Amino acid sequence: MSEPSSTHRRLLRRFAIVDGVAVLFLALLAGVWFAASALLLVFACVLFAILLYELSAILCRRFGLNRKLGLGIVVIVLLLVIGLGGWAMAPQMSEQASQLARDIPTSLQRLQQMVEKHPLLKRLASELPQPKQFMHYLEQMVPNAGLFFGGALGAVGNVAIILFVGIYFAIAPRSYIDGFVKLVPQSRRERARQVLSEIGGTLGRWLLGTSVSMLIAGVATTIGLSLLGVPLALILGIIAGLLDFIPYVGPVMAGVPAVLIALSIDPHLALYTVLLFLGIQMIHGYVIQPLIDSHTVQIAPAVIIVMQLIFGTIFGFAGIALATPMTATLMLLVKMLYVEDILGDRSQEQDGAPPAG
Repeated sequence: MSEPSSTHRRLLRRFAIVDGVAVLFLALLAGVWFAASALLLVFACVLFAILLYELSAILCRRFGLNRKLGLGIVVIVLLLVIGLGGWAMAPQMSEQASQLARDIPTSLQRLQQMVEKHPLLKRLASELPQPKQFMHYLEQMVPNAGLFFGGALGAVGNVAIILFVGIYFAIAPRSYIDGFVKLVPQSRRERARQVLSEIGGTLGRWLLGTSVSMLIAGVATTIGLSLLGVPLALILGIIAGLLDFIPYVGPVMAGVPAVLIALSIDPHLALYTVLLFLGIQMIHGYVIQPLIDSHTVQIAPAVIIVMQLIFGTIFGFAGIALATPMTATLMLLVKMLYVEDILGDRSQEQDGAPPAG
């Protein structure tokens, strides 16, 4: 009787462990679900901290400065650029933003009228949003972007949190890393540091490349629209630069208001505007993005689009915006913790080949 009883106790213990792990996993999923907005905001803060850290590291290597001094210089320069640039362009940006809000409904009405003249395209007219619905959607995008705060001041609150928390993270990153690593068993702490270091370095390089890409997209769009004679070139260029942070989806979203504004003037101008955005997107897709990918984790376009759909469904517009860095993080975790540690496949590491896209 003792042997069956011992076997029975082992089975009960095994079932209890499995049930306990399952309960903890479900509890973790529930916590992530209910705290999704806060976790997404924390991830945005970490991204900003990584960007500040990488910029200060470049400054320190170039001029041999202390890291905190380099970080202080980076923060001050960024604040001066944003503050002085905003102060210098605020009147023009405010005027153009107000005019953009007035012109888009008129452009939508003209587009509907043009479509209704063609029998084959007439059905599309019923699918186009009404001007009031379109403007209501645009007004709701920022307050309901999917971060933490909502309402009219939601975007300002989110930006303030990302700014200040990101700076605090960047000032003393090691203390936060050490606190996280202490949650890992001692035998795996060194590997945990390696994983965090790889994620930080990859995201840092990706952020630097993406920042340059955003600047190029914004400047090229502003200059191109100005040369074409499209009104509101400055505000449309700023929108294009900001939305360039979102691969594939962002340029399309940035092109819609520009094409609508051009359409309100002349259909041929709208066609030239479409060609301008196609040209910028081709340069981005075939020149800039490969350069960024060559120094970071290569992610196939289909994977990025699928993850944008998934994260957008879960987190809203902010999930779409942060889909690429979150996907890069997940891919690194799978590669290092599953492929290398569990499967034992370190061939890429040994050969020095970049990860497959």
